[in-house]
Amino acid sequence: MSFANLAEITGHYANAAPQRPAIRVDGAVWSFADLHTRVLKTVALLRSLGVKPGDRVGWLALNHPDYITLMCACFRVGAVLVAINARLVAREIAYILGDAGVDVIVSETAFLPLVEDARATTGLKTVILLDAPCEGRLAFADLVAGQTPDEAMPAIAPDDIALQLYTSGTTGFPKGALLSHRQLLGTIEKGRLTGEAWGTWDEDDVALVAMPLFHIGGTGWALHALDAGATMVILPRPDVPGMVAAIAGERITRMFAVPAVLLAICQYLESAPADLTSMTELYYGASPIPLDVLRRSMAAFPNAAFLQCYGATETCGTVVYLPPYDHDPAGNQRMRGCGKPFPGNDVKIIDGEGNTLGPGEVGEICIRSVSVMAGYHNKPEATAKAVVDGWYLSGDAGYLDADGYLYIHDRVKDMIVSGAENIYPAEVENALHEHPAVADCAVIGVPDAKWGEAVKAIVVARSPVTPEELIAFARERIAGFKVPKSVDFIDVLPRNPSGKILKKDLREPYWAGQDRRVG
Repeated sequence: MSFANLAEITGHYANAAPQRPAIRVDGAVWSFADLHTRVLKTVALLRSLGVKPGDRVGWLALNHPDYITLMCACFRVGAVLVAINARLVAREIAYILGDAGVDVIVSETAFLPLVEDARATTGLKTVILLDAPCEGRLAFADLVAGQTPDEAMPAIAPDDIALQLYTSGTTGFPKGALLSHRQLLGTIEKGRLTGEAWGTWDEDDVALVAMPLFHIGGTGWALHALDAGATMVILPRPDVPGMVAAIAGERITRMFAVPAVLLAICQYLESAPADLTSMTELYYGASPIPLDVLRRSMAAFPNAAFLQCYGATETCGTVVYLPPYDHDPAGNQRMRGCGKPFPGNDVKIIDGEGNTLGPGEVGEICIRSVSVMAGYHNKPEATAKAVVDGWYLSGDAGYLDADGYLYIHDRVKDMIVSGAENIYPAEVENALHEHPAVADCAVIGVPDAKWGEAVKAIVVARSPVTPEELIAFARERIAGFKVPKSVDFIDVLPRNPSGKILKKDLREPYWAGQDRRVG
């Protein structure tokens, strides 16, 4: 089924397959009829709060079935959902709320203090608690239940913005990637366009949604399942025992996970074996995967076709894939790379002057796709640098082989990928520079067996200070996943004649002996 926009999906399946399970969570089952009714009631709630087409509605919570409800209601209202990383601290949340202009937010009670702190400096008007009544407020589900379904839907154009997801910023400020209905539906369509068996979902598929919905990996995955009319099993977080229990108990057939989670599953199975034979397609990506982890994962999921995914928030997720037939437990050259572009997607490699490079030549990876974002919210200069003549400049360095397969070599930008979280050193450095003992500092990614990369700070100190003190200081100012895991001290940072820190030189001792300079 092809949809003109994302707003059509729940209504279609409510009519075509009303009793088909849409969501399973905590023993409860929502049919597509149930889900659509909840969506229509949420539409009524949003309109009663003054939400109009183009308005931003926030979400700050762990994974929850009502994220799907709110997202689909926003689609039907013509509003834009802004899903906020639940691992951020108050000032980061405040920046996003202010930048997006969020008036209404749905938040877990656990995050209410962060929201209230942010509220003082933003235009946020309405806070709805997701999980429990508090301070005289009704919970989201209770507010929705009291509404009369509102079926009115404005004309939704394919190029209308549906989601605004924030990526880390090289200047220390996150950027809101604007993702339209057309772009997101284009991503969903890619698997079918391959003509390969794995690319077509079945109505009997059961998808595990465990990766964070505030990332494109989580939301994009949920949209794939929703578009197919498949069943979703939603977990609050990628908790390994919970994931294994869900796969075995709910007979999950499709899953997306990052390599760190796959490794954790394999380690867990050593002491708690489980039947994972229901899995037929297993997608992985967001950071490179060691061959040993892939071998162990293929053994743990013996019936699964494995697919590697490469993409970004700015491309609505996957644009390059490594198909199942290129996976070999014994290993092969192609498994060292990311795969090939989906039909209708193009990848090229350019040098510093923008010239296209040939096979085997390393340069910046550029992507042209229906899924390339509309731009960054309120950041025309950043948009112009990121998207040039329809090509998204990824900031990753790599090369294409003679067959058009893509291989990641390094990063043009300084971004660190740790456990699939994108971390920009500038943001961490800004926090550390606030400490009076820090005269200068640089933040780099170093190899980490579990997370791919770990954040390391290299500090020039002006007065005595310990690594533990700096780590604790940073933890008060930035999200936990961005906090340095280690701190080294140095007398002076290496710089080029223009004063730029030579991070490649700083990284080199830690990456010596590695095949590539990414985790």
